[in-house]
Amino acid sequence: MVNNILYMMCNNLGCETLINVNFAEYTPGNLDKLVTNVVELLVRRGISVSTAESCTGGLLSELITAVPGASQIFSLGICTYSEEMKSRFLGVSPEKLEKYGVVSCETALEMVRGLKKISGADICVSVTGIAGPGGGTAETPVGTVYIGFDIMGRQFSELPELWKLKDLSRSNIRKVAAFCIFGTIEKALMEDNKRE
Repeated sequence: MVNNILYMMCNNLGCETLINVNFAEYTPGNLDKLVTNVVELLVRRGISVSTAESCTGGLLSELITAVPGASQIFSLGICTYSEEMKSRFLGVSPEKLEKYGVVSCETALEMVRGLKKISGADICVSVTGIAGPGGGTAETPVGTVYIGFDIMGRQFSELPELWKLKDLSRSNIRKVAAFCIFGTIEKALMEDNKRE
């Protein structure tokens, strides 16, 4: 059993190792607790959040809005499933989609930049990937999910190795991706808290 998810951070030069996350911590109950904690932290600090989703299909928005008080911090949730909608609503360039593909750190970053532009939220998150069961290739297997972040102006993209999950069901990939996303936001908020 895989116990860790290796994250990659994408920059202009490619991908480099960022952090290790304890993979075994994911359970549906832990996901709910994590989201509740993140939303409560955002409410206390008056920090807004927006999401642009593809393979998670609105799951992030659903999880956020399930927490009481979310209306104080949740600015926008948009599901741009097709390439056309990624371009139309988030400004992802067709040239980049052609060059890098829809499932790439470049696309995740373009999505998050477009989301930041239209929502103005303090924290913006984008997600694009292959949740399966079909669509995977040897180079881009099912479970390849790129996550773009803009956390108070710091933009980066992560690639959790979800293709190593024991349960590669569509539902599990989407939920573990959400767990990774909210875990990253929580860590960023806690680090920011330490600096204050």
